[in-house]
Amino acid sequence: MKKLDILDLKGFLDEKASFYEQPKFIETDPIQIPHLFTQKEDIEISGFLTATISWGNRKSILTNAHKLMGLLGNTPYDFVMHHTKTDLERLEGFVHRTFNSIDLSYFIIALKEIYTNHGDMESFYAQFSTENNFQNAIHHFKKEFFSLPHLTRTEKHISDPYKNSAAKRINMFLRWMVRDSKAGVDLGIWKNLSPSQLSCPLDVHSGNVARKLGLLKRKQNDGKALSELDEKLRKLDPIDPVKYDYALFGLGVFEKF
Repeated sequence: MKKLDILDLKGFLDEKASFYEQPKFIETDPIQIPHLFTQKEDIEISGFLTATISWGNRKSILTNAHKLMGLLGNTPYDFVMHHTKTDLERLEGFVHRTFNSIDLSYFIIALKEIYTNHGDMESFYAQFSTENNFQNAIHHFKKEFFSLPHLTRTEKHISDPYKNSAAKRINMFLRWMVRDSKAGVDLGIWKNLSPSQLSCPLDVHSGNVARKLGLLKRKQNDGKALSELDEKLRKLDPIDPVKYDYALFGLGVFEKF
């Protein structure tokens, strides 16, 4: 594909973003899990846990995310806040790739601590986010999340942008929570934070398409690549740059661009 000038590129990506950001997108995407709930805290917790296990085969992600919600009695917030030791023992045997029941039990305990000390997840992110992005907030969230006794191995399930990670899964979770719900896909329940602060959930698909379109030069999908892509996408749309995640992902996964 020949390199498009900035206006043609914006037009092309706007069109693709609109095409893919439709309710039918939910049918094959992990975002369907938080859509099962109506209470804010249930949406947050189900979304966070689902995003945490969102790597690998999409069918397997969906199967295990639905299974996980079942283990929490399909009331994730109530389970987090009122679980007993016996409840945590019932999670034994859950596994998605390298995320196992030991990790899950710690995540439940740490989430209770977050809600007890900060009210909800939105309040925590609002406290530590900067005007431009959520990278500082993600770093502090990880630090707070792992402030209780835990196995070191569990830490790998939340990335840290300050260690040059693109933090794909947690940026995807933030997109779900912050972007407007008017298209019927993202949930938009965090009203005190702005879509302009979001970063693209950079993965192999969106990264490859971004390179082909000249939006990204860096070869690794790391924190530096994310900064480069963010800068380009914010020039195309400073108010809602991450809508282009739909275009990049759709082109990569569905059109093999």
